[in-house]
Amino acid sequence: MGISRRIRTAVIGAGPRGTSVLERLLANWASAGSAGTLHIDVIDPYPAGPGHVWQPGQSRLYLMNTQSFYPTVVPEDPELAPPLAGCTFDQWRELQQGHPHPALTDEERTEVSGLGEADFPSRALYGRYLRSTLEELLTVLPAGVSVDFHPATATSVRHAAAEPVDPAAPEAPEGPSVRFDVVLDGGTVLTVDSVVLAMGHLDARLNAEQRELLSAAGELGLLYVPPAAPADVDWAVVPAGKPVLVRGMGLNFFDVMGQLTEGRGGRFVAGESNGELAYLPSGREPLIIAASRRGTPYRAKATLTGYYPDAVQLRYCTEHAIAKFADSGIRPSFDFDLWPLLHRDAIWAYYSTLARSQPDAILTGPGEFLRALDESLRPHAHSTAKWEHATESVIAVHVRATHRLNLLGLAAPLAGRPFDSRAELDAAVVDYLLDDARRSALGEDDPVKMAIGALHHGRAVLKTAVADSGITDESWVAGLRGWFESFVEGLASGPPALRAAQLAALARAGVVRFVGPDPKFGVDRRARTFTAASPWVGGGTDEGLGDESEDVGTFGAGLDRVGVGAGSVGPVGVGAVGAGSAGVPSAAVRSAGTVRARAGNAVAGAVSATAMIEALAPANRVAVNSSPLLEQLLAEGLVRPRLMMTVEGTPVETSGMDVVPHPYRPLGANGSMTPGLYVLGLQLSATQWGTAIAAEARPKSGPVYRSGQRTLRDADEIARDILAP
Repeated sequence: MGISRRIRTAVIGAGPRGTSVLERLLANWASAGSAGTLHIDVIDPYPAGPGHVWQPGQSRLYLMNTQSFYPTVVPEDPELAPPLAGCTFDQWRELQQGHPHPALTDEERTEVSGLGEADFPSRALYGRYLRSTLEELLTVLPAGVSVDFHPATATSVRHAAAEPVDPAAPEAPEGPSVRFDVVLDGGTVLTVDSVVLAMGHLDARLNAEQRELLSAAGELGLLYVPPAAPADVDWAVVPAGKPVLVRGMGLNFFDVMGQLTEGRGGRFVAGESNGELAYLPSGREPLIIAASRRGTPYRAKATLTGYYPDAVQLRYCTEHAIAKFADSGIRPSFDFDLWPLLHRDAIWAYYSTLARSQPDAILTGPGEFLRALDESLRPHAHSTAKWEHATESVIAVHVRATHRLNLLGLAAPLAGRPFDSRAELDAAVVDYLLDDARRSALGEDDPVKMAIGALHHGRAVLKTAVADSGITDESWVAGLRGWFESFVEGLASGPPALRAAQLAALARAGVVRFVGPDPKFGVDRRARTFTAASPWVGGGTDEGLGDESEDVGTFGAGLDRVGVGAGSVGPVGVGAVGAGSAGVPSAAVRSAGTVRARAGNAVAGAVSATAMIEALAPANRVAVNSSPLLEQLLAEGLVRPRLMMTVEGTPVETSGMDVVPHPYRPLGANGSMTPGLYVLGLQLSATQWGTAIAAEARPKSGPVYRSGQRTLRDADEIARDILAP
């Protein structure tokens, strides 16, 4: 007679990642035909399935940043134990269109009925999918499995006291020797054999500048909205008809924009003559004054039939090429080994698309040009010549100057460009938005979007390449996270193209205005306002503010300059653009002297407001996350942040936990690993790159990258380790 196994595990976090762990535990238990019992405690103050971010009751104006065909919490990997229930989001969408679940609300039925596979769902609907998947899993629990959900916050995890052993017992149930006490905020203590930290997005303590702004707001009677999940914010507190500074023009900005415009009764309508959107205000909108380091929002996504453009196939930065480094025992540098491969792919994608879609841009024959370009891009192991120089020479001979690519400049379209007035700046941003929306509509026929498409493909390859100490520490700090992450996110992680068109319409309607690149933020205590100014925008006559001009102040006596939102796109000399660099210069080569030379104009061109919104997510850094559990684990040495060494040999604290694979288990303050404690998701951001992106459903066509379902494989490794004899 075999020994009966009795396992109890706690999953802390009941959002998508926690749901994936639960699904993998059930699948592997059933697949192994395990005897005994498995009890799973799922802990989260938010409803299980959707968790915090994907609550089904939130505004339907909050859209996902991926299309219907992309996300899943259920793996499709034939090497893994088959799922007991559930499907991808797109399969669920099709099921609901044919046979809607009785529990769907009228709003959910309306949305899902008109949702296509290439459309962007609301986060609320994705949350409904997560809840449905969890409910379906709970109807097919294998024999011996039980699940308890605890709507509570875990406040601590500590080693449990050893249980006394009865030597007279004939045959004690087999189980792990290390156990944990998980304490919940209501006082309940769960004693378990293992703990999975799948905590997802956490709140974070404010940095020094944000604390000063919050303090000033309280002192002066201003409104300051710190970084937060958009669905957690009460947008009704933002006053109508008054200026509000919004810092950040990434994805959270469009959430703010939607709530303060459409969310207040405004409407977008298509123009009869040119089809461009126009905005019809409700009169309850504030004047949104948007600011970011680039001075423009992220570039919008191209209109494609899949997540990656079919017209772009990587030639250099491939999974095969990356594997050669590991096979040779080489730990590559991002800047000197990986980026040159992806840089080549982006150049080829741009010019091959240009030759196909705009042959008049080629001074010679398109075929002749592409043959010469192909030869110049080809890596030559024994050549001492710089491939960039050879490529620049080819492009200079074959391509019209107006059509040459400035790759780094794509992420900083206003770089180095002065503006005499805010009206001139606003017009330039609108032109950029309309041009970007036009390019998005062209899809695979637009060279710029295909260059970005190559970066998007390459990002999937790089995720595999850099995982588990795949690149040198110094290039992770200075290269991947130092410049490339911001650069590629601004190009390849943008909103749906509709959002760019909507923002242009809002700017034309006078509802949104812009601060300009490299903004400085402060508090004018005498005027009792927040302030923002760009060194690139002067104080020329600006009638565009209309009736709101009285609310727009200037720097003056009593001003505290709280911080500077400056930064560069990339390192000088790394990934230098081809022959297009004679155009708009990259932000990377903008000199500090040039910025200072325009500082006087920035004073005259400052704007002010009595409200300021941080359109940013809370920082994903384990050392500053305001989680009682994480703080306890750090304080007692069960986990630690990972340190990396810069090129100067200086240790730098990174954003994620220090872990060992596989599965991922945290290292304690003394460098030891605690058996039975696992980590999944965002807190792996110092070992994996791009941890915030959901698992990718297997595409119907095109390449299948290993990084696509990495999170689901990580969950499977954890489940199998928990269930291992």
